[in-house]
Amino acid sequence: AAGTVPRRRSPASDMVRGLPLLLLPLALLVAPARAEGGTAAAEEVQIEVLHLPEACSPKSKKGDLLNAHYDGFLASDGSKFYCSRTQNEGHPKWFVLGVGQVIKGLDIAMMNMCPGEKRKVTIPPSLAYGQQGYAQGKIPPNATLIFEIELYAVNKGPRSVEAFNQIDKDGDKKLSEVEISQYLKEEFARDGKKRHPSAHDEILADIFKKNDHDGDGFISAKEYNVYQHDEL
Repeated sequence: AAGTVPRRRSPASDMVRGLPLLLLPLALLVAPARAEGGTAAAEEVQIEVLHLPEACSPKSKKGDLLNAHYDGFLASDGSKFYCSRTQNEGHPKWFVLGVGQVIKGLDIAMMNMCPGEKRKVTIPPSLAYGQQGYAQGKIPPNATLIFEIELYAVNKGPRSVEAFNQIDKDGDKKLSEVEISQYLKEEFARDGKKRHPSAHDEILADIFKKNDHDGDGFISAKEYNVYQHDEL
């Protein structure tokens, strides 16, 4: 549907849908940002600040969990191809900044933005849908896009140091199956959703399959991919 255009979708399986935000990036592979064509380095996102609140803190950075509304327009004729307010019962969108969950241009455009800020941004094709366009979203090839964005919240993201430490109960700077298993149980109990009894084991196995790159039975800080170059 056209309503999914700005968000990048990963090939999620049914068993991980509805996972708590903190664990979701562990269970799913993040799709690479789409920046097609060879001119990305020469093109930039143009940012116009429409409203800046007096209190501008915290400013968004890579790895933060953002909550925002945005409308998308084709620069060629001004036609609207996306409106987040008409999706998901009008709720603002949640996504992690800078990891490819939205098009590359939006990842760039929403850096150093504060809650309550509004921006109008112009994104070149190389930082959007490139030479191929996105027919499902009614975006033609080589389309320059304009987004009007209103940011509501900036929170610590799922791959933050705080999240890692919350799971790492024994403080050894690596996550064991026991620690992640316990965390899954706590999160499942907290959200109260009904799941098949096998879901826990399947999700746990999937997390280690996708994150335990050296196969040692632990997920290190590097494998967990803590953002922002924070020290653990």
